[in-house]
Amino acid sequence: MTTPRADLPNSAGLIARARAASARAYAPYSGFHVGAALAFADGSVVTGANVENASYGLSLCAETAAVAAAMNAGHRGGLVAVAVVGGTSAEGGEAVCGPAPVTPCGRCRQTLSELAQLGGTDPLVWCVAGDGVLELRLSKLLPHAFGPANLD
Repeated sequence: MTTPRADLPNSAGLIARARAASARAYAPYSGFHVGAALAFADGSVVTGANVENASYGLSLCAETAAVAAAMNAGHRGGLVAVAVVGGTSAEGGEAVCGPAPVTPCGRCRQTLSELAQLGGTDPLVWCVAGDGVLELRLSKLLPHAFGPANLD
């Protein structure tokens, strides 16, 4: 489950797509805007933003929203890279990142892993911070992930 480096999209471009997605977040309760961008082997990119709900448990994370959009667009595997940007909203709505990178939560790691496992990939994940980018493989974020093969 590896993704060759040559097949990866430009990190700056994918991060820019995640940042733009963060401007579409609906975060009236936390004020914390998150955007995610998923890059696929066919060159397509799908984005998502967090959507809060007054019943907090019903809120959706940006990564989960992006995976749902990707699945609805017919993607079943082929995930090669993910960018996540999160922070307080600036004028224009885009997230202003703090000093620590925002990484996918446990639920989002599992959701991303399911999509990756469908295509046998281990996507690179770029988590943006105010002073840089944390770059790591999804398998490092979620080692020993549960997936479709565990149901056999």
